[in-house]
Amino acid sequence: EVDLEERLGELDLRSDSDVPDVPPPTDSTPEILKRALSGLSARWKNWWIRGILTLAMISVFFLVIYLGSFMLMLLVLSIQVKCYHEIITIGYRVYHSYDLPWFRSLSWYFLLCVNYFFYGETVADYFATFVQRREQLQFLIRYHRFISFALYLTGFCMFVLSLVKKHYRLQFYMFAWTHVTLLITVTQSHLVIQNLFEGMIWFLVPISSVICNDITAYIFGFFFGRTPLIKLSPKKTWEGFIGGFFSTVVFGFIFSYFLAQHQYFVCPVEYNSESNRFVTECEPSELFQMKKYSVPPLLQAVLGWETVNMYPFQMHSIALSTFASLLGPFGGFFASGFKRAFKIKDFADTIPGHGGIMDRFDCQYLMATFVHVYITSFIRGPNPSKLLKQLLILQPEQQLSVYKTLKSHLVGKGILQPSLRG
Repeated sequence: EVDLEERLGELDLRSDSDVPDVPPPTDSTPEILKRALSGLSARWKNWWIRGILTLAMISVFFLVIYLGSFMLMLLVLSIQVKCYHEIITIGYRVYHSYDLPWFRSLSWYFLLCVNYFFYGETVADYFATFVQRREQLQFLIRYHRFISFALYLTGFCMFVLSLVKKHYRLQFYMFAWTHVTLLITVTQSHLVIQNLFEGMIWFLVPISSVICNDITAYIFGFFFGRTPLIKLSPKKTWEGFIGGFFSTVVFGFIFSYFLAQHQYFVCPVEYNSESNRFVTECEPSELFQMKKYSVPPLLQAVLGWETVNMYPFQMHSIALSTFASLLGPFGGFFASGFKRAFKIKDFADTIPGHGGIMDRFDCQYLMATFVHVYITSFIRGPNPSKLLKQLLILQPEQQLSVYKTLKSHLVGKGILQPSLRG
């Protein structure tokens, strides 16, 4: 028998074909669907299963939107945990024969630590007034980063103590596996929630654009696909890729027009400490106020219009839709390469015809990062509401100091009269 140390020493030299097999997922298609579609070919059976489950998921998504921002945040958290579970489970199935100590326990512990850190940051940023009224929470928020670091350090020490001779290299591989999974799932889901606080439209348009691109690229590829797009995903075609792009841009432009008309979708999500609920009430910013634009000369001859009325956000929707359809799919290609490396078809069998939750959200995580960067780079300005919440947390003497500085500044600019008394 070959010594385990030698096997691990050769691990870096293995080809993909040497990676241990992951047990194939079971078919989770409901029996009623199997019987109803039993007379169809495998290709069309998969088409109908995917279509029916897609409509079901979209319906659930609309229901959650109707229930409000808090339910959307819970949905994002649930999806994050499930995606993390699917990726960690693959690692466990691949290397379970090595009987690595504490691997699963530490993986979930690190998930708890990282979520505690990110959600604590969110509470400190957006729930400052609520926290100010509760002494227990004040302590947790004041020392939040120190507590988060102490929790992580505990897990780090537990990992070091779990190291076993002849397992060192593989244990460090799995330690890296856990942290990369945390980076992919937890960090990105945190950005999704940050985008949601900017206004539900910044959450719905990007996510819907990725969903639209997924559906339309599949439809165009199913009916017209002839030319392979990328070796990592043999079923992806240029026809589907191009058809998905144009469909997604048109969809994003029209969808943005309807959303931009409603305060519920365009106003930043804020927590009202008096009513203990999230509110979306504001005076819409210039992004969501109708403006007149001149049509480029080349398009005037085609459209017959010299000017057009539209919301400025619709122009941003083109950038979001373009990313969702041209660069977003690379998140899916990355996931395809990952699955091929471990010789699996899907991350799990959670959704019949679709695979696991991660199979449906591999592009969404890349999209979330782009939207967050886009908002911070081109959209977000100073936030008076957030600044006011931070001022209210300060000690009275600090508040007076800020007041005197601001008053002196306004007097210097001629906005206030020097004779004004505080």
